[in-house]
Amino acid sequence: MLPEIAALERLGHEVWVVPMYPRGEVLHEDAEPHLARTLSEPLLSAEIAGEAARELPAAPRRALWLLARTAAARPRIAVKNVAVYPKGLWLARRIRELGAEHVHAHWASVSATLALTGAELAGVPWSFTAHRWDIREGNLLRAKARSACFVRTISDSGASELRERVGLEGWSPTVIRMGVDLPASTAPMRTDGPLRLLTAANLLPVKGHRYLFEALAGLEGVALDVAGEGPLRAELEDRARGLPVTFLGAISHSGLLEGLRGGRWDAVALASVPTEEGDQEGVPVSLIESMAAGVPVVTTASGAIPELVTDGAGLLVPPHDPPALAAALQRLRDPALRSELADGGRARVEAEFDVERIAAELAARFAAC
Repeated sequence: MLPEIAALERLGHEVWVVPMYPRGEVLHEDAEPHLARTLSEPLLSAEIAGEAARELPAAPRRALWLLARTAAARPRIAVKNVAVYPKGLWLARRIRELGAEHVHAHWASVSATLALTGAELAGVPWSFTAHRWDIREGNLLRAKARSACFVRTISDSGASELRERVGLEGWSPTVIRMGVDLPASTAPMRTDGPLRLLTAANLLPVKGHRYLFEALAGLEGVALDVAGEGPLRAELEDRARGLPVTFLGAISHSGLLEGLRGGRWDAVALASVPTEEGDQEGVPVSLIESMAAGVPVVTTASGAIPELVTDGAGLLVPPHDPPALAAALQRLRDPALRSELADGGRARVEAEFDVERIAAELAARFAAC
């Protein structure tokens, strides 16, 4: 979201960031310019409780009606919504103090519940971006669709799923992609040496690291860097024993972009898979940023990835298919093919994922609200 926030500010808008549940240290250096306009209050604190207690008497009927609505969900989701409710009251007061004219939430889950509560109590329009897992979670999607000025999805397949789950006749979300910065120049291309690969993704089942490791097992002259952290770290380290795999851990966004644009890696691989629990990819930003930098990608036809990696923009293989993935990686040894895919990927991002154009479209939507 950082490129989108920065692009909105370059258009002259003042953007305040409200983390729902701030925790840990600041990892990404390009987040630092936004810290001065970040309201980093815990989910529950003495300040939250005090502000909520002052807000409730100001509009008790409206506030209690909102509480009842956010609690009208499946028990597990209702608990999460009620937990964020006091911060929604606190947010309403912050909206008024700042003179904020619009509230936008990323993810249709409890962050959208927080935005709905604060915006409706403050009397300002709001909207939200639905990604993928949050659509499947189904947290009051119909109520949020009715309340929001507009709803954005980042993929056509996500829009179709959300439309079906909301189930309102004539209602439809708007597809506005997640955008990235387009560097002025692309990564230098190597023509010899071992193939250097990167996977930049959280260590989660949906990212399919295990299938990429299986593909690497039969290849010579290939090395993989894995950037990211997650609950599968120990398991994946065991699976990678004896393979040319280096775990980089969590690296900063600026460090990742510097490596992509400087030619540290010859290609980016992402072996995403749909999981038994129903998780599947949206449009991975790591792939968009790689293509923008002129780094060729090989990935799977999983979730909404085929909406990004179209013909000539990268290599697509079936999910859960290590032999097909290995064959695609073998093809990437050809510098001419890598150059062709780098050009095609960059052109694909320029056409539909340029953050400057996307920010302008979002700003127009906010103004229309």
